[in-house]
Amino acid sequence: MDNRVPPRAVGPGPRRRDRHGRGMRGPIAPPQVPLAASRAEAFADLVQDSVERLGRHWPQLADIDFQVLEVPRLQGKPGDAWSDDAVPLGRTVPARDGHRARVVVYRRPVEIRTKGRDERAALVHEVVVEQVAELLGLTPETVDPRYGED
Repeated sequence: MDNRVPPRAVGPGPRRRDRHGRGMRGPIAPPQVPLAASRAEAFADLVQDSVERLGRHWPQLADIDFQVLEVPRLQGKPGDAWSDDAVPLGRTVPARDGHRARVVVYRRPVEIRTKGRDERAALVHEVVVEQVAELLGLTPETVDPRYGED
């Protein structure tokens, strides 16, 4: 009796099952659950929520691009470095040469200074308010009357 199993074709195709025959593992949580969002995506959502909150009262925010970067780049001489209290949490880039104005929020410095999601959301909002105020030439209290309240 010859019950030979034909050799499996080796190629770039997807694997159908893992080596124990139980099938491929799926995601831990469905995409619509917050668990499935990465820390970077969750942080970007906090920035977007803050912008939307301010955008109701400041329509000129539609002309500003908001960006999240991991860490600030060191500018200046190669030997320059920041001290612990001088690492920026955000910055503004004014409009020029046909480019729109930009507000940049740095994710890692903000995350390091906060313990939980609520504290992080409050700090992100403060950073966004401060940067928008600088860009518009206003005080942070003018941009958001609840600025600085805990």
